[in-house]
Amino acid sequence: MGKVLVIGCGGVASVAIHKCCQNSAVFDEICIASRTVSKCEALKEKLEGTTSAKITTAQVDADHTDELIALIEKEKPDVVLNLALPYQDLTIMDACLATKTDYVDTANYEPEDTAKFEYKWQWAYRERYEKAGITALLGSGFDPGVTSVFSAYALKHYFDEINYIDILDCNGGDHGYPFATNFNPEINIREVSAKGSYWEDGHWVETEPMEIKRVYNFPEVGEKDMYLLHHEEIESLALNIPGIKRIRFFMTFGQSYLTHLKCLENVGMTSIEPIMYEGREIVPLQFLKAVLPDPASLGPRTKGKTNIGCIFTGKKDGKEKSIYIYNVCDHQECYKEVGSQAVAYTTGVPAMIGAMMLLTKTWDKKGVYNIEEFDPDPFMDALNKFGLPWKVEENPVLVD
Repeated sequence: MGKVLVIGCGGVASVAIHKCCQNSAVFDEICIASRTVSKCEALKEKLEGTTSAKITTAQVDADHTDELIALIEKEKPDVVLNLALPYQDLTIMDACLATKTDYVDTANYEPEDTAKFEYKWQWAYRERYEKAGITALLGSGFDPGVTSVFSAYALKHYFDEINYIDILDCNGGDHGYPFATNFNPEINIREVSAKGSYWEDGHWVETEPMEIKRVYNFPEVGEKDMYLLHHEEIESLALNIPGIKRIRFFMTFGQSYLTHLKCLENVGMTSIEPIMYEGREIVPLQFLKAVLPDPASLGPRTKGKTNIGCIFTGKKDGKEKSIYIYNVCDHQECYKEVGSQAVAYTTGVPAMIGAMMLLTKTWDKKGVYNIEEFDPDPFMDALNKFGLPWKVEENPVLVD
């Protein structure tokens, strides 16, 4: 059917590529490109013989648009799946624009020098992508991604208008380390040490980091402490879901994680401001990333489940109602299937599905779009088929 160029070869990319291989009727050619080509080669070797898809590899530095353009022109993919770092979204979008190639990512752009992620930089490409006759699909991970598709699905099938959305991200997994992050430590720590915020009555309300805590009893996982964070899908859902009054995002953290994080913050190890060390400049957070366990190595050690979903409250036929749409994912099952823990799995599967939606022209609108701006039904069907089945619970317990 078509060819995908995957940029990046970390934990999420590995899952997405495994899933492209399982779906070789759609992805009959896969090119894996990364700065470290040996990682691509190792993954290719592991997957060849398990799939009819043709796998090739390439070396590319995603910081450089000219290198990306040369690679895209050589490989001629139908879609580019960006699973590199959020700092590289714009160079990859520029290369897709120059070569008129569809683009998919899982996380919005974030400048390296400020821990502030928002969509304005990528939304600025709308007109140029439309003129070029190509599509950019933003945020095709789990959150953002599946949570946004859940929102579109709830609006289409359950509500006339949605007034309140609470996005709940619970990782009930245990990797046995005193402190480690489930995805890129640099991105993870920047995210949780930033100020929190939520959308209410047409504007942002800012909170101190970890200021707002709630306890929730998650299906199949149990009772967990969760904290309000700023999260990127709030920004696009606030624009795209009619009738919305408030959107909040909560993520669970254990006490050990928070204690370690506070201590690291207090001694300056989470700072992104460069310091001089033995005559050279280093960024403390990047040094910390180098000493922490690689998230890709957590797979064999992690036990337990994730539960990620959304609680919606709104109106149908004049009556108020609430539903909870969620997915439960088992860390050990994910490891058995694709050699990764559930956090990478829950992002990698939707990344493949988003690329599939564009490659098959199931979703076909020119320009730059967030994932909730398309028909959710084919994506929801694919989640059930490719390992992330979802459930709908009527009248759930609400978060106060």
